[in-house]
Formats: sequence, C-alpha cells, structure tokens
Amino acid sequence: MSSHNQIVFFDTTLRDGEQSPGCTMHHDEKLRMAHQLASLGVDVLEAGFAIASQGDSDSIRMIAREVRGPRIASLARCKREDIEAAARSIEPAEKARIHTFLASSDLHLEAKLKITRAEALDQAAESVRLARTFADDVEFSAEDATRTDPDFLIKIVTVAVQAGATTINIPDTVGYTTPDEYAATFRMLIEKVPGLAGVDGKDDVILSTHCHNDLGMAVANTLAGIHAGARQAECTINGIGERAGNAALEEIAAALMVRRDKLPYTNNIKLNQLYPTSQMLAEFISFGCSPNKAVVGANAFAHESGIHQHGMMANPLTYEIMTPESVGVPSTNMVLGKHSGRRLLEQRLTELGHKLTRSQLDEVYHRFTELADRKKSIYDQDLLGLLQPDKSAVITH
Repeated sequence: MSSHNQIVFFDTTLRDGEQSPGCTMHHDEKLRMAHQLASLGVDVLEAGFAIASQGDSDSIRMIAREVRGPRIASLARCKREDIEAAARSIEPAEKARIHTFLASSDLHLEAKLKITRAEALDQAAESVRLARTFADDVEFSAEDATRTDPDFLIKIVTVAVQAGATTINIPDTVGYTTPDEYAATFRMLIEKVPGLAGVDGKDDVILSTHCHNDLGMAVANTLAGIHAGARQAECTINGIGERAGNAALEEIAAALMVRRDKLPYTNNIKLNQLYPTSQMLAEFISFGCSPNKAVVGANAFAHESGIHQHGMMANPLTYEIMTPESVGVPSTNMVLGKHSGRRLLEQRLTELGHKLTRSQLDEVYHRFTELADRKKSIYDQDLLGLLQPDKSAVITH
C-alpha cells in the first residue's frame, strides 16, 4: 500500500520496453540493467513475461535471485499456465509480485479473445484468486481500459478487487486518451469501486497508470492520473516500449521534482541516477534517445543561441529549470555555432589562453560567423585558426 502522497514507480523497461523492436537484451544485459534500476530506486521492477520463452523465465528468476531492493514482478495473461510460470520465475525474490492482465474493451474481447463480457469477468476473478495462492502482491490490469465501456470497467475492476488484487492498473494501451479523460476515469473508479485508495489514501488497493505515447501524451496522462488518485506510475527508461513507447520514467520523476507546487508527491527515485541509467540502456539496445529527448537527451542541457548563452552566463535559471547535475548529467553544454554570440566566443578564447581587445574580438567574430555558416561543428582548433586569418577555417572534419 502507498501512503496518500507517495508515488510507487513501477519500471517495465525489461518487459514492455524490451518487447519492442530493437530493444531485445540478452541475459547478462538484463541483469546489469536490473541492478542499475535498483540503484535508481524503482519500487517495482517488472523483469519480464515468464511464459514468453525459457530465456525470459530464466532472466526473471536470475533477477529475482540476485537483485535486492525493488519488488520483482512477472507479467502473466489471465491463464493458469501463465500465472504458474510467473510464480516459478519470481520464487527467489525477497519481494515479489504477479502482474496478470485481461483485455476489457469490447473491441479486444470480440476481435482478439473472442469471449463475452461475462466470461471476461469470470476469467479475471479466477486468475486473480489463483495468483493470490502464489503471491500476496497481485496486480490486475484491464488491458485497453481507456476504450472500455465505463460501466463494464467498473465491473471488471470490482471483481478483481474482490478476488484479492492489491494493485489495479488502468492502461492506456494504445495511447488513445487525453489527460482530462484519464483523470476522470480514475475519479470514477475511486467513487464507484469499494476498496480503492483515492487521494485520501484510506483504502488498501492502489490504482496505477500505464500510458503509451502514440499521441505524445503518455507523461501528461500519467501525471493527470496521479493527480486524480493513482499512486503507482508504470513507465520505462527513455520511454521505450511498444510502438511510440511508454511514459518515460525520467520525465515523470523530473516533473515531480520541478513542479512540487502542483504535484506535491514523494517518491524513492534517486534523480542523479537518471542520466547514467539512460546511458546504460542505450548501450544495450540498438538505439539511444533522440538529442532533444527531455531530461536525458544530448541537447537537454545544451545551448547554442547567443541570447540563451548570454542569459545562462548571467544566471542559469534563465533557461534551465533544473540543474544538469540534479539528474546526473555532467554539466551544461555551451555549443559554439552560427547562432552563438560574441560573449561565449570571447570566453572560450580566454579559456584557450587568448585575451582579445574589443576590435580584435570583432574581427575574429566576423570570421567565426563565416566559418559557422559552412561548418556544423566548431572545434577548438577552428577557433585557434581564426586568430590567424590566413590559417583560419583549415580544419574540415
């Protein structure tokens, strides 16, 4: 159970993240990543989907045996064989969870599962009861919850709670919802389903968000869900996951830090481990995050515009709402380029041992802007070359 203002971070990088194209990790990489996620301070670590393969089951079991700190979870469909496989895989864990799920939207029930609503209710209840025979901590997810008929969503959540689920997840499986709709769903469930812990934190069963980014709103939806009473956030490092990805852990954590005035919640994330964790993941999968990725992207704390650079040199708060060090980034990166001003050029030349007069700086700056129009990257060698007009712009790499 979460206290009324404590947010549980549920990381699914090794499950939802890994099952997306280009994100497969081998055995040792998953273990190293799990240890890093533990160092980051995640509360629940979804280590995989045990029934998917023997390799996945073995990795979950290894993580359950060797990683301490987070609660170790395995995903399972609402099927006996899945739940039993999940139970075996998490057996060595100090703290364990079985996470079982069943689609709840009519579209999924009819097109994918080919079962009725009544059959879905029975299957959900039976599966949660079975999972509880193996673990005291059982999460139930209503897949495609945001496209589910509200009355039926209330019913399937109610039977899951009555069967013994300790966490109820309301996934925006296809990234369809909007923040106001998502918040309204949580408020509706808290009002209609007995036993769900709301904003007052009085009851035992907590609600969880799980948002995909198909419309670019995964983090916004997650924060809306939290504001409406959810106390667990499911997310991944760098936002990796199916299709356009999941809500990014680093963005949620940074938002909770920077906007405490609007989001007065506590959590266990060690913010200075965000960037190292992002970098480790990029080593293991086939791509890193985009340069303009919030919080951990290469440009998140980089400045090329002369106006911005001048402000940053006067006071970093002018253009940075958090320090790079607070999230584990080594430092701000002041980039010399065609948009840079005289002040940064003068500072960099002084650092290189060349103090110029105003007229000298004007001449060098003119040559600098001409070079910057031709080159995307300006190096120290280029700057030194600019001091001698006949040798300037000779560096071509």
